Amino acid sequence: MIPLTGMPGHIAMKKLVVTAFMLGILTAPAFAQSKDMEPLELLDRDKKQQAEAIDKQYKKMMDRNRKEGETQQRSDPWSNMRAPNEGKGK
Repeated sequence: MIPLTGMPGHIAMKKLVVTAFMLGILTAPAFAQSKDMEPLELLDRDKKQQAEAIDKQYKKMMDRNRKEGETQQRSDPWSNMRAPNEGKGK
């Protein structure tokens, strides 16, 4: 084995390696705390977004139908089947 103490730059290289190792150890907890979304969480988020989009479309359609219904005159399809006084006066 070759002795490393007599080589030029040995101390600087040793400091560099130790510093890089310590930075790696110190930053590991920070990366461990960052939470990536898991596949099930991604699916839940997508389902919620789809449900919100469907609800928005449903409400829009209901509002449109309600406005159209107000403008149309309502008709009674059974009006000619009833006796003349049956549906009135109650």
